[in-house]
Amino acid sequence: MQNMTPIQRLSRTFRDNSSLAKTLIIFTVGGGGFVAFSDAKSDDGISIVNPSEADDKNKKKRVVVLGTGWAGTSFLKNLKDPSYDVQVISPRNFFAFTPLLPSVTVGTVEARSIVEPIRNIVRKKNVNVHYWEAECYRIDAKNKKVYCRSNLAGDPNQIEEIVVDYDYLVVSVGARSNTFNIPGVAENCHFLKEIEDAQKIRRKIVDCFERASLPNLSDEERKKILHFVVVGGGPTGVEFAAELHDYVTEDLVKLYPKVKDAVKITLLEATDHILNMFDKRITTFAEEKFQRDGIDLKTGAMVVKVTDKEISTKQVKNGGEISNMPYGMVVWSTGIGTRPVIMEFMKQVGQGNRRVLATDEWLRVEGTSDIYALGDCATINQRKVMENGISLPISLPDFELRSCILSTALVSVLVLYLKYHILACTEIEEDIWAIFQKADKDDSKTLTVKEFQETLKDICERYPQVELYLKNKQLSSLVDLLKDSKGDSAKESVEVNLEEFKAALSQVDSQMKNLPATAQVAAQQGSYLADCFNRMEYCEENPEGPLRFRGEGRHRFRPFRYKHLGQFAPLGGEQTAAQLPGDWVSIGHSTQWLWYSVYASKLVSWRTRALVISDWGRRFIFGRDSSGM
Repeated sequence: MQNMTPIQRLSRTFRDNSSLAKTLIIFTVGGGGFVAFSDAKSDDGISIVNPSEADDKNKKKRVVVLGTGWAGTSFLKNLKDPSYDVQVISPRNFFAFTPLLPSVTVGTVEARSIVEPIRNIVRKKNVNVHYWEAECYRIDAKNKKVYCRSNLAGDPNQIEEIVVDYDYLVVSVGARSNTFNIPGVAENCHFLKEIEDAQKIRRKIVDCFERASLPNLSDEERKKILHFVVVGGGPTGVEFAAELHDYVTEDLVKLYPKVKDAVKITLLEATDHILNMFDKRITTFAEEKFQRDGIDLKTGAMVVKVTDKEISTKQVKNGGEISNMPYGMVVWSTGIGTRPVIMEFMKQVGQGNRRVLATDEWLRVEGTSDIYALGDCATINQRKVMENGISLPISLPDFELRSCILSTALVSVLVLYLKYHILACTEIEEDIWAIFQKADKDDSKTLTVKEFQETLKDICERYPQVELYLKNKQLSSLVDLLKDSKGDSAKESVEVNLEEFKAALSQVDSQMKNLPATAQVAAQQGSYLADCFNRMEYCEENPEGPLRFRGEGRHRFRPFRYKHLGQFAPLGGEQTAAQLPGDWVSIGHSTQWLWYSVYASKLVSWRTRALVISDWGRRFIFGRDSSGM
């Protein structure tokens, strides 16, 4: 020991004292330096780790967020864990409060009042967030990259390509207006999805009145120019038609008195009624009010073609009669479609045959492990408890014999069809078997009330349609459903086998419904996913989700559950209809003030709240701005 050098003594000290295994030693000799960092024992007791490798170990997980709409902004606002490096990519550098877009089209509210710069939203957060104004055109799930284009210069020859790596990807790009491939819609109609759309409509309305006021026009020409057609009887179309009616009758007729008799507003809806997603009382009131206001409501009218002068409709009933009507402006509000970048991505992940991107109940894109999709660009593919087996028109052996007389192409198509449906039904059928096995802890091949009660909470959490079915059937628990199917009134004596269990649950999947493509759904999804990211490390060690019926343990998180908080339908004339939780319906002037208060509270910042309330006050005192700017 006495003959050992200082370095050898230090080495032996590290070998004998494991607590010093991560000590940093710095020697300075004659102005030079030597740095050693021990992280694990090596032959001489000290291992030297490259500082860059240490940085890689401590590197933050990169989360790339595509889009700054309701879902993306809600995710950013609620993300609190500073261990993430967040990159936000969107062609618009602001969040828009889209429920007020119809008000922007007529000057009730100014466009600047309902937008908030995304940098303002994230600048005070303790999370590292960067924003790039670009548009994603391709997602490479295999290599975990997104490809984007930025055209801030406005010159198509100066487009900048950006490639961003990610650890987690949050897709919230929204959707585009759905034209249903009807000829002329994209070229001749106005849409109402973005701030720019609302501003274009506002300018077009004023331009129509200015054109109709020009001399040397016939009455027929004025009527054509001032014929405003709204396609779509959903909340957006109905609200715009109501706002436009108020704008014309309260403001524009005072400025253009000579053309007031030529104005006509037509609302086209392909189904039998407008506002189909609302209570029938609201639908009836809205239709009667529009009739009193002079809005021409045409239900059962499906648009088949739009030219620069006329719009052609076909009656769904009455023999499919086709009629043409001239117009001055058409606003198209008939639903949403999938964006091209999402359609291309769906092919990558094996969802090319779907109409919209599918996720699981945790908002993770099916077929991936680190990509999440929220809002209008995706839908939750809720698992079914069971599905009726398929019945084949011929047996499989007969199919093999008869296939020899069919063309090779047809045989291939039939075989693929049968394989797909057999595998799909087998997989879904296994869910009911997996639930039964998990509940049957004593492996008796039957379930008692006690065994089932121990698993009931997890079943309802994993399959929300079960709870909805019980509520609609007015049953206090699924145990009552088992008793009902068994016909046994004794509480503890109820025992069911697999077939009886399947019979009891045979109708629960009928309660499954897709979530509506609304701002309310998107905002709740963004908040839910941010909460999952905030607690990801904790839930890895302490999972809190339902039981894994097909595996061991529990899921990390509880599945996403949408909580409906009600919906409004402004109908003009300071009257609004509201359908609130508990099937409570309110219609009239008092509901309009409820609408004001709720929307003001939902605005993203105090700045936008102040601006919107100021716009409402200005409109009450001075009327709407009719400059078209």
